[in-house]
Amino acid sequence: MPSGATAVTLRVIGIGPGGPRQITLEAIDAIVDTDVFFLLDKGSRVGQLTQARQAFIDRYAREGHRVVTVDDPPRDRDPDDYEAEVRRWHLARVDALEAAIGAALPGGGSGAFLVWGDPALYDSTLRLTDQLAERAGLNLAVEVIPGVTSPSALTAAHGIVAHDVGEPVLITTGRRLAETPAGADANQIVMLDSHLSFTETAAPDDEIYWGANLGTPEQLVISGRVGDVADEIVRARSDLRARTGWVMDVYLLRKR
Repeated sequence: MPSGATAVTLRVIGIGPGGPRQITLEAIDAIVDTDVFFLLDKGSRVGQLTQARQAFIDRYAREGHRVVTVDDPPRDRDPDDYEAEVRRWHLARVDALEAAIGAALPGGGSGAFLVWGDPALYDSTLRLTDQLAERAGLNLAVEVIPGVTSPSALTAAHGIVAHDVGEPVLITTGRRLAETPAGADANQIVMLDSHLSFTETAAPDDEIYWGANLGTPEQLVISGRVGDVADEIVRARSDLRARTGWVMDVYLLRKR
């Protein structure tokens, strides 16, 4: 930490997969104790997600808090070099957030990011705060508050265990699903899969437990043999996006 800069406590608060009752008491306490909330504005396409974060703040934040909206830098969703594009995007985000934190908390205090699910699982906020903590103009103490994960919300919604007795579970992304080696594919929890890659990789007899917008009034869950329910899931996901403007889905793929 730079010795000349005023200290700022920066909290990364997991708020669960979207359900307002799935936030933890620890997360509520952290929200109550925060001065400034930083929201990355990703545009009207996911405006409902911003509104959901704002609802948490309106419900739990103390009087006198502030909300600072930061325009999220554009990102190429289909780049030739995925990892290089993500690094470029993260750097642009760090630049924007450094400026926002410095302007909002010049005399110190506390700021927070509200993170869907848990900050440790397929979320980039902690990578951003690591980079922010290295910036010369900031003196940050980062606190992390865990949240309910979408995989745990998924298994709860279906009332299942993620694995048979003693079996391992692989957590992966849609982009990586086709790379799962034989022997590691008994139970796969798949996140960030807007293309529903299981429709190309799974066998018809494999089992799938799919859920979208878990914990919200729009929650959808479908389960069964891939060969029986794949088309239903594709239609349901498309209809949900058209109706609500956003989809956050996750599924368990079980080899049979």
